[in-house]
Amino acid sequence: MSENKYIPASDRYSNSVGYNHCGKSGLKLPRISLGLWHNFGDVDNATEALKMIEFAFDHGITHFDLANNYGVPGGSAETNFGKILKNHFSGYRDEMIISTKAGHEMWPGPYGDWGSRKYLIASLHQSLKRMQLDYVDIFYSHRYDPNTPLEETMGALSDMVKQGKALYVGISKYPEEKAREAYRILRENGTPCLINQDRYSIFTREIEQAVLPLVVENGIGFIGFSPLSQGMLSDKYLHGIPENSRAGQSYGFLQKSRLTPEVIEKITKLNEIAAQRDQTLAQMALAWCFHKPEVTSVIVGTSSVFQLRDNIEALNHLQFADDELWRIGELGM
Repeated sequence: MSENKYIPASDRYSNSVGYNHCGKSGLKLPRISLGLWHNFGDVDNATEALKMIEFAFDHGITHFDLANNYGVPGGSAETNFGKILKNHFSGYRDEMIISTKAGHEMWPGPYGDWGSRKYLIASLHQSLKRMQLDYVDIFYSHRYDPNTPLEETMGALSDMVKQGKALYVGISKYPEEKAREAYRILRENGTPCLINQDRYSIFTREIEQAVLPLVVENGIGFIGFSPLSQGMLSDKYLHGIPENSRAGQSYGFLQKSRLTPEVIEKITKLNEIAAQRDQTLAQMALAWCFHKPEVTSVIVGTSSVFQLRDNIEALNHLQFADDELWRIGELGM
């Protein structure tokens, strides 16, 4: 990856994706955030990764979402992102929101998984070293650990804020009652929860029943990931499975078995609705996430600048007629 003096677009904030306050906090997040779960590891195209981050920043996308185990191999997304920051974004750190997480398996043995104080603090120290940072803006507990007291997990998050290793903390994929308890503990610790991150798309709507009402009740932001359901909510799989797609890879979470004839039929009908709206299916799926005002931001995971540009253009048409919402809801899973 060659070094170059990157000069961001001068109109990146006046001509941006727009920003929302994160819950009742003073922090604003861009409506679209760039996720580095896929396409930023050692197995991926480093040149395209750099281009995507530069294109994102040029369009006001200031939030970059990572986790300790992102990339193939795990951790490589943070390492590569750290190199990009050092070599190309020197001087722009204070214009960025950088988040990372710990909670899934990262190293072997009893201390490299779940939610113990030992794991969370060690993991954040490793993440900071990989990214060559003094602090992250948001540090998440990546999943609820049923075998660790919430006081221990939340206490570790709070201490990372008090030690200056993180500015804010969040939780991800927590059951409703455990989220409620986590919010209370963090508030009592003096480090209120900033944000809840969970899966949200036309095909995954469970959070509407409990998670979204609870974040409003507690003044917390919500950020959705996998808004395109790992790429299923696009035109990518309407005519088979491309070799270079997520479902076509030997690694990753989207398995070919998920693309059943019934699912393809739903995708086809959703694509027809999108065409009537003058949008791609991916654009409509992203826009649909914002029909809930509780949604602060949506994390996109793109493999090219072309896809990222397409995603950003979704923000040009966020309004839905009632009958469109009903038809889309009927096709959800």
